[in-house]
Amino acid sequence: MDPTQEEIRRDVRDAIKGVVAVVDRREFVRRGREGEHLDDWWSTMADLGLLGIGVPEDLDGSGGGISGPVAVMEALSEAGTPAVLYLLTSFARTAIIRHGTEEQRRRWVAPTVTAEVRLCFAITEADAGTNSFKMQTFAEEDGDHYVLNGEKVFISAADDATHAMVVARTTRLSESADKRVGLSVFVVPLDAAGLDLQQMRIDLHSPERQFVLHLQDVEVPRENLIGERDQGLRVMFDALNPERLLVAAWAIGLGQHALQRGVDYARERAPFGTPIGSYQGVQHPLARARAHLDAARLMMYHACAQFDRDDEAGAYANMAKLLASEAANAAADAVIQTFGGSAFDADSDITTLWPMIRLLRIAPVNNEMILNYISERVLNLPKSY
Repeated sequence: MDPTQEEIRRDVRDAIKGVVAVVDRREFVRRGREGEHLDDWWSTMADLGLLGIGVPEDLDGSGGGISGPVAVMEALSEAGTPAVLYLLTSFARTAIIRHGTEEQRRRWVAPTVTAEVRLCFAITEADAGTNSFKMQTFAEEDGDHYVLNGEKVFISAADDATHAMVVARTTRLSESADKRVGLSVFVVPLDAAGLDLQQMRIDLHSPERQFVLHLQDVEVPRENLIGERDQGLRVMFDALNPERLLVAAWAIGLGQHALQRGVDYARERAPFGTPIGSYQGVQHPLARARAHLDAARLMMYHACAQFDRDDEAGAYANMAKLLASEAANAAADAVIQTFGGSAFDADSDITTLWPMIRLLRIAPVNNEMILNYISERVLNLPKSY
């Protein structure tokens, strides 16, 4: 990690204490159970200037690239409060910063600093899965606007967002000689006529929920198209590479949160007179987890530096997500084993960490597809699928 990243990370960790004073881990879980939202959390983040990190100064932000939001997400997750809409807003606006017009950047990026605009991201479809080229959502040009029809799934925090970045086909796959051509990215207000949210029954012990997004004849002005029509692939990946990095931060932070809980318990629990933390059978899995989390963190910030320099960051961003999610899963498993049966007591808040940590081996892209990417793009092996 370079000195600038270290400084950002240190300053962010200090600032996050003010956010945790409003919504700590216990309050985060309580709101998830009772269906409450994070409105005061967003206002606190804005008041502390944390929402402006990663936004250029000419858009009312504090400057910096993706390293800043990654540091924020890591700190939030280490506190046990990984707000997913913050992650979504951060990587979605990055694509607008890079590919949007000046008017679009003013309209949708600058207001994220005050939380007036909060962005979710809508790409996944039930039938397409990880094969995004196969998506069926279609945007048909009609005069000065586009008409969107289709359905997106697993859209996190859509009820708390103000806008969705929707990826749709503008040329059907059957009509395109190159599957990479024909995708476009739109900013869609979530109060648009014809747009409907259906909550999914997914329990992550979080105040933020997941939705199916139905689009039926949703009219979107032409000026809501980010980048060029049919050329949305680059726009999409300038969102998805930061997404990989922010998800890595989510995994590393939450893995570190779980690990610290396990270490604290191992120091105190002494059924045979000495703390169980003195037993190598308990020590070693925790120590290995710490080593793997730290290694994943180094890869993550290295990838951040690559992205911020406009270097090709895809390989390192994918590796960071892979390593971070696996390290966090190993940490959580070691901590559950350390707590034993007590981990399954809801009051201990240990197994409540597991669903969100385990999810990160699957979402936003499963680790098997990341291994495919590394095999093909880094090792130059033949495509396997």
